[in-house]
Amino acid sequence: MDIFFHDPSDVPVPPKEVRIRQFQVNPWSDGKRVSVYLELSPFQQNPNGEIKVINADGDEVASLSIIETIDPKNEFTIHLRRAETKGEYTVTVNIFYVDPDYEDEAEKQTQEGLIPLPLPRFIVVDQAQSSFIIE
Repeated sequence: MDIFFHDPSDVPVPPKEVRIRQFQVNPWSDGKRVSVYLELSPFQQNPNGEIKVINADGDEVASLSIIETIDPKNEFTIHLRRAETKGEYTVTVNIFYVDPDYEDEAEKQTQEGLIPLPLPRFIVVDQAQSSFIIE
């Protein structure tokens, strides 16, 4: 018996070609949580991501970090960090990789006994945005 978990015709792509296929955001009926569905193109290297929820005043009220996801299809529940949640929100997602030049330089410095570089540089390969209202 053969079991296939991925479509064999859907070929994994290198980091610079990874794209967001679907990004859906829906508030829960309790007004305190948000359901997020994120689907990426199949990838050769596991990507990172950052999802942020911004209210109408421009304040970040929730965020979620994705570290080297192994599955192109992801579902998350994000909890809003406010007592009063009524209003309009914008949700953004950035999909990114650590800059390979940075990784090479950091590894070289570590091998030479030097202090590693402070923060990695990232290459954003795709981004998306969605909005919702809590009444």
